[in-house]
Amino acid sequence: MQNITLRQLRYFDALARQGHFGRAAEAASISQPALSMQIKELEDSLGTPLLERGPRSFLLTAFGEDFLIRARAILRQVDELEDLARAAKTTLAGRLRIGVIPTVAPYLLPKLIPQLTALYPELELTLRETITPRLLRDLNEGRMDCALVALPVSEPSLEEVALFSEAFVLVRPLSEAGRPVPDRESLSELRLLLLEEGHCFRDQALSFCTSDSPAVAREMMDGSSLSTLVQMVGAGIGVTLIPEMAVPVETRSAPVAISAFPEPQPRRTIGMVWRKSSPLAPQLRQISEVARQSWGK
Repeated sequence: MQNITLRQLRYFDALARQGHFGRAAEAASISQPALSMQIKELEDSLGTPLLERGPRSFLLTAFGEDFLIRARAILRQVDELEDLARAAKTTLAGRLRIGVIPTVAPYLLPKLIPQLTALYPELELTLRETITPRLLRDLNEGRMDCALVALPVSEPSLEEVALFSEAFVLVRPLSEAGRPVPDRESLSELRLLLLEEGHCFRDQALSFCTSDSPAVAREMMDGSSLSTLVQMVGAGIGVTLIPEMAVPVETRSAPVAISAFPEPQPRRTIGMVWRKSSPLAPQLRQISEVARQSWGK
């Protein structure tokens, strides 16, 4: 068997993730023919196919699936060697990959990023905004260094640090300003606008507003972002809940009324998570403290 290169392992990993040669080549920043050639050379080195190729698609062979598990373990260990080298430096420097959920990213990052770049000018930030399950997967597979999410995540492999807590507020059409805030039972009878499936904020809002019975669920409508939900409320379509941090941004251009709920208010805790095995843990604690201070509430 000839030497297998880390580059080939990364290309194979990208191909397995994307499920398509063209998308994998784009993700790996090489041409599709070059990617195909590297995968073929890897198979030749191994002496057995990794892929079952069809006219327009492919499947991993049984050997390919086993090989992928071990290849990803090797790539994680290589990344941890790089992390170890970064952790040995006296100041934070080099690449730092941060994931953020969509209901936090537009509101916290404009405050956090300038502070991080001012404190650590040699830091190279890479940001990814996506839903919690994908961030946790990326963290556990070594493609992310840390993530800002709603706690708890209850992943044994991850360290959780709470940063701050914030309340949810009720968003109603401007014509309803001044009306009494509906209690939980009354709220469940209204047309409730929520984020689409997969967003943790949807589940948090549902747990406060409704038992999610089939009768209530028919009156719900889904949106792709908090901005969409607020604009829909402004158009008189229904009501929604948003976190406090989103209020200044999302209500600037929508004719809506904001109301606080009486105690006990619905709330969420935002925190930072990273792998317990990460050599960067001390540095990530520093980052989490900056994130805590950037909320500034």
